[in-house]
Amino acid sequence: MLTDIALREAFSHFPQGVVLVAAEIDGVRHGLLASTFTVGVSLDPPLVSVAVQHTSQTWPVLREHGRLGVSVLGLEQAHLARQLASKDRDRRFEGVDLHIDEAGALTLGSTPAWMTVQVHDQVRAGDHDIALLEVLSIGSRPEAEAMVFHRSEFKELVQCRAS
Repeated sequence: MLTDIALREAFSHFPQGVVLVAAEIDGVRHGLLASTFTVGVSLDPPLVSVAVQHTSQTWPVLREHGRLGVSVLGLEQAHLARQLASKDRDRRFEGVDLHIDEAGALTLGSTPAWMTVQVHDQVRAGDHDIALLEVLSIGSRPEAEAMVFHRSEFKELVQCRAS
């Protein structure tokens, strides 16, 4: 029989990118950190996805708002990862370089990549919902280095050398 412990341990071997999905709504900043982000779900329309636990209190607020910012975290944001994931909602964005567009989509400054999205669809998937997000605008910094979540830690990518 599969156990949560066995699944988590086996799944932890697969490194995943880390994103912040966020918006400012009525002057209040809302965001969730996710390592369940997938790019290139579709090119026409341009879609990405994120899986969010049913227990999330932030996702329903973001989903209802509809227009969101997605920031791909890099090495420059490694020190912010735990802060942005904090349960202390008042401190999540304290001292963080932010960009907020006219619709409230919130992105972080100096990230490897960022995009503005709108909720396209949502599918129930076990204890998560898979949100399909349509990309409205996108940008990147080619020189920036990515960060991954691997074996329950935030890590930097290193180049493998063939022997």
